[in-house]
Amino acid sequence: MHWNLPEPKHIVGLISGTSYDGVDAALVEVRGAGVETEWRLLAFEGLPFSGKLRERLSRVVSRETVCLEEVAKMHVLLGEVFSDAAKAAARKAGVPMESISLIASHGQTVCHRPTPEQAMGYDIAATLQLGSAAVMAERTGATVVCDFRARDMAAGGTGAPLVPFADFLMFRSESVGRICLNLGGIANVTVLPAGASPGAVLGFDTGPGNSLLDVLAERVSGGREMYDHEGRRAASGRVHKKLLAELMKNPYLAQPPPKSTGREEFGESLVSWMFTREPDAPFEDMLATAAHFTVESIARALEDFVFPKERFRELVVSGGGLRNTHLMALLRERLDLTVRTSEELGVPADAKEAVAFALLGNETMAGRAGNVPSATGARRAVVLGSIVPGRGFFETKEEQ
Repeated sequence: MHWNLPEPKHIVGLISGTSYDGVDAALVEVRGAGVETEWRLLAFEGLPFSGKLRERLSRVVSRETVCLEEVAKMHVLLGEVFSDAAKAAARKAGVPMESISLIASHGQTVCHRPTPEQAMGYDIAATLQLGSAAVMAERTGATVVCDFRARDMAAGGTGAPLVPFADFLMFRSESVGRICLNLGGIANVTVLPAGASPGAVLGFDTGPGNSLLDVLAERVSGGREMYDHEGRRAASGRVHKKLLAELMKNPYLAQPPPKSTGREEFGESLVSWMFTREPDAPFEDMLATAAHFTVESIARALEDFVFPKERFRELVVSGGGLRNTHLMALLRERLDLTVRTSEELGVPADAKEAVAFALLGNETMAGRAGNVPSATGARRAVVLGSIVPGRGFFETKEEQ
């Protein structure tokens, strides 16, 4: 069965990342599918979470305070918030909701355990993204694709990163080898050799992006600040070299791709561990050490797993970490690459991942695989996501 809608299609991509700070919504005009996809960003809207919502969400993701009833309620609540974000993006573009072809929602990750564990004779790897697609379909009338990671993991993959195919559509070049670095809560790279086909693309999570810095900023400000503005506090601190060396011994960094990680590994628990090692260190010193750890983990990943294979010329950076002036200066100093922003190539940095999921949702509805097995480690390419029909969905299908 094929998605049979007139083109161009209007697709809203939604994502709330591992920084837990809000939901990003991108309304994208899409024509075609696969390598022939043509797309244009019509509107982007970033809706920050309220302090109360962040507080409730922090309890959901904490092993110490998690409550099954609160998880269920948060699933519905985020469905409402995501619906509002989709409507806001459509309103900003002047596109009526009845003209929205699809909402493609990554959701809010609250648990990501990609390494299989034995349970009753089965190898179990698990991931959980909240944000009820049923609520979104009901509130907006649009068909919703959600739960993108689960199918890749069922096929033996790590469920992340899923953006490499979208990065291929947005940033590939016939003449220039590029590495796309997304600095979200977790940092991930997509490796695009010059002239590469989708099957030659590599992608993986390198480790922390903004996660450690955000946790530290929130602690130092008593919850008043969610991030270190432009990295100013980190820039004023002193790097604790012994602690940095210990951080660099994290087993995840030595693990070869494909691999993915989350705030379970590089979040609140690691920050607490850092203070057990240096209990009297000023917060600025901890921020400085975390910033260097973030950059060094990215550089180590490229030096160990990317540069030995091929020469690359450009690093294309996107995500919230792009606004951290100190972090970007450290990257330029550490890497022998031309550091560019996704905005220089026509993709707003804050919108990139939301655009990516709009493009992945289009692949799903076209019946095409959206994962890249060389990036996730899946046994095969698979169609991603679960589909919740909107109003009139079945009238858009071809007669069988």
